[in-house]
Amino acid sequence: MAVPKKKTSKSKRDQRKAHWKHKAAVEAQKALSLGKSVLTGRSKGFIYPQDEEESEEE
Repeated sequence: MAVPKKKTSKSKRDQRKAHWKHKAAVEAQKALSLGKSVLTGRSKGFIYPQDEEESEEE
């Protein structure tokens, strides 16, 4: 059975976990920003289907 040769240090482990959490936080911020721009109607680079009722009102 394969086993690692040396134990990973706590600093390496914590560094890896911090990097993973930072990437997740950045993606969450992007999603929130996109959601806000869609709600305000100011989004330029996001295409989404509109209801027929909304199209007739305009």
